[in-house]
Amino acid sequence: MQGVRVFVQHNRGACIINTCRMFSTTHHRAADQRSYKLVVVGGGTGGCSTAARFCHQLGKGKVAVIEPSETHYYQPLWTLVGGGIKTFKETVRSMKDVLPKECDWIKAKVTNFDPDNNTVVTSDGQKIKYDFMVVSMGMQLNFDQIPGALEALKNDPQVVSNYAPWTVEKTFPAIRNTKDGNAIFTFPNTPIKCAGAPQKIMYLAEEQFRKNGVRDKVTVLYNTALGVIFGVKKYAERLMKVVEKRHIKVNYRRNLIEVKSNKKEAVFENLDTGEKETFTYSLLHLTPPMSAPDELRQCKKLVNEAGYLEVNNDTLQSTRYPNIFSIGDCNSAPTSKTAAAVASQGGVVMKNLGALMNGKPMSKKYDGYTSCPLITSKGRCILAEFDYNGNPLETFPIDQGKERWSMYHLKADVLPFMYWNAMLTGHWNGPSFFRKAMRLGLSDGSTKKS
Repeated sequence: MQGVRVFVQHNRGACIINTCRMFSTTHHRAADQRSYKLVVVGGGTGGCSTAARFCHQLGKGKVAVIEPSETHYYQPLWTLVGGGIKTFKETVRSMKDVLPKECDWIKAKVTNFDPDNNTVVTSDGQKIKYDFMVVSMGMQLNFDQIPGALEALKNDPQVVSNYAPWTVEKTFPAIRNTKDGNAIFTFPNTPIKCAGAPQKIMYLAEEQFRKNGVRDKVTVLYNTALGVIFGVKKYAERLMKVVEKRHIKVNYRRNLIEVKSNKKEAVFENLDTGEKETFTYSLLHLTPPMSAPDELRQCKKLVNEAGYLEVNNDTLQSTRYPNIFSIGDCNSAPTSKTAAAVASQGGVVMKNLGALMNGKPMSKKYDGYTSCPLITSKGRCILAEFDYNGNPLETFPIDQGKERWSMYHLKADVLPFMYWNAMLTGHWNGPSFFRKAMRLGLSDGSTKKS
């Protein structure tokens, strides 16, 4: 194979145009014959950090990024944008400023995977060969699977979502304009990224209703397709105390199936009975159904039945092609899909893929670590951290299930700084070292009985 470059794609990627090589349609023929040591598919959190890690190892010109977008978003901050606390501008960087200057950027989209021939095909017709590949494409938002949702998001100022860059700035004005009626927050019947986000914005909205003096006129409803408020018992118990204290009504096993914005109605299916229920709304924050990207799902040789790239849960290596790994939301690892999970998975892939490249055994194992800072008000946060089995895996030697100002400050101010300056540059692999250090190496931070 010719060359030794690393290739990355994601639906947010790009590379520093004035310092790294960019290949687009105009370079089609020259790029046709290129091959790389590593192809990373995706320019989001996982793609950027992976490109940085392997640029550090392999040097200039040996990493490439396949990504059509010129913009990179720090999505974990969108809850606070929707809550009127942070600005959208704070979450946006040019992709050319976040990918490593040593990489090649293929400004296109992967449209076809051919793992038998170590090749991907891009939207502009390029065929790129690789020795190894890391797939980090994120999740696809499927607003169109809910009839009426896209129309409502475009035309009704009171139908909002924190999950897309073109909708998140609608949220806070809608919250301020809510004076009475039902404020409904939804959770779909699919895996989603940041599973705590649908209820975090609910707590911030409820707080704003109280501030505006309309709380007694607004009914706050959390209609979730799940059967529990949160998947980890310890944090679920604490969150139930929050909703009870603040008189928030939780309707379990309710999946949003239609929005009738002309009537201000949201139709839900009761997943236990199959019956349809219609709610009127004054505010509707909807979380769309999500999936792995279509381009990945159509490659049956790589994905499981649900459409996610099937990996070994410990090594994050493809179960079918040993030269392919996957990081983040698009893989099958059974843990909550968060930026924290991406950080830890990135460290595991760096070790294991690096070992594989050098003909050594893979020894690093991923324990399923993920984190969800559950903001319950401006200035208060429950920091949920847990593993594959739903056991709390907490970093700090305190009870993180308690609402704390310190955890809110971590979420709102510290983590964004770490994201831009450490994670995307490949220098943050999760908090496991600090977890052990804070306990003098005597505990892993797990509380398995919780």
